[in-house]
Amino acid sequence: MPFDFKKEQKRLYLPPKTPEIVTVPPMNFIAVDGRGDPNEEGGEYKRALEVLYAVSYTLKMSYKTDYKIPGFYEYVVPPLEGFWVQPGVKGFDYSDKSSLLWTSAIRLPDFVRQEDFAWAVSAAEKKKKLDCSQAYLLALDEGLCVQMLHLGSYDSEPESVARMDAYIDENGYENDMAGDRRHHEIYLSDPRKTSPEKWRTIIRHPIRRK
Repeated sequence: MPFDFKKEQKRLYLPPKTPEIVTVPPMNFIAVDGRGDPNEEGGEYKRALEVLYAVSYTLKMSYKTDYKIPGFYEYVVPPLEGFWVQPGVKGFDYSDKSSLLWTSAIRLPDFVRQEDFAWAVSAAEKKKKLDCSQAYLLALDEGLCVQMLHLGSYDSEPESVARMDAYIDENGYENDMAGDRRHHEIYLSDPRKTSPEKWRTIIRHPIRRK
């Protein structure tokens, strides 16, 4: 059976619908940076997703090509993730998505090296006729975080964030967002196939002791 991060690391991918504190281990991602409204048709965000999935599936299926990755094992491509920040705004202004800065990412197994990643970018470009040059290999160590499963549309996330903020305050923690430690979302639902009230999204925030 292919390795499935969601099943093997349930604490990270199947959190409860109430806030909890978790220590996130170092991970590697394929990532693309961008700016603007993710809902814009044909916009920067949509193009970024095309690149992410093209390179991710090229790596996943590499064992069927002449290119062999040392230590490779079959795996399920993990869910899409997003790291978000809105300069000059405390929290988020959901009425102005055009000012959002984002990094869209898909987790990679630890056996993927920089040379393997470069091969996959080149192979995906040739096969898909797609410019994948903006993709890069991201190493991230989030460490101590608060997280919970949010049910519903993305615009209703402030309700869950408020619960997370209250929870960490009651337990002697505070938010620690700076640099790579950002508002983090993991998308467990496909919005193209699921109605907004049924969307399942993990919200994760970096924290520290007060």
